[in-house]
Amino acid sequence: MKASRIAQLLIAAAAFTAINACTSSGSSLPQATTRASLTTNIDDYSYLIGPGDNLSIFVWRNPDVSGSFLVRPDGMITTSLVEDIPVSGKTPTALARDLEQELGKYIRDPIVTVSVSGFNGPFSEQVRVVGEASSPRAISYSEDMTLLDLMIQVGGLTEFADGDGAKLIRVVNGEQKEFSVRLDSLVKEGNISDNVDILPGDILIIPEAWF
Repeated sequence: MKASRIAQLLIAAAAFTAINACTSSGSSLPQATTRASLTTNIDDYSYLIGPGDNLSIFVWRNPDVSGSFLVRPDGMITTSLVEDIPVSGKTPTALARDLEQELGKYIRDPIVTVSVSGFNGPFSEQVRVVGEASSPRAISYSEDMTLLDLMIQVGGLTEFADGDGAKLIRVVNGEQKEFSVRLDSLVKEGNISDNVDILPGDILIIPEAWF
């Protein structure tokens, strides 16, 4: 009886060791792919369409092919004449010209205008705030956005935030770079010299303070 019990314990121990070894060897995932912003000139910023955006497409004198279209998670839309049109990463004007070219196969000299609502933009263009902000979230980048503008949109800092220990992650020349920012000084003390420009794709990480 004792031998049987010992054998069971040995089998259980071996199984646990094997599972633990498998778990340890498979616990490391590769780092997330670094994706640079699609915006090439911040001084001439144009909004780029992204998944979740709602597009109003108007084709002059062709109401049957006009309408409202939601950009799918794969960055495409489907219209009554053209299936699987890639739209993510394009400006509304560029998309209008592409649609004119596609619709020109079915309609004589189409004139298209595109407007956007429910702004999300591609992930590469969104600004993300994580950690001890009052309302951490992803925000669609707006022209001339600064760190102060960003903090207003997320409701400022929580009482537990280490604002001056915050880090801003930015892709520079294809590589992620880390920069220190002083949020306590900016938000709580009003030191405007600590305000900096925010760029599309920036990530702001606000740690919790150690008391």
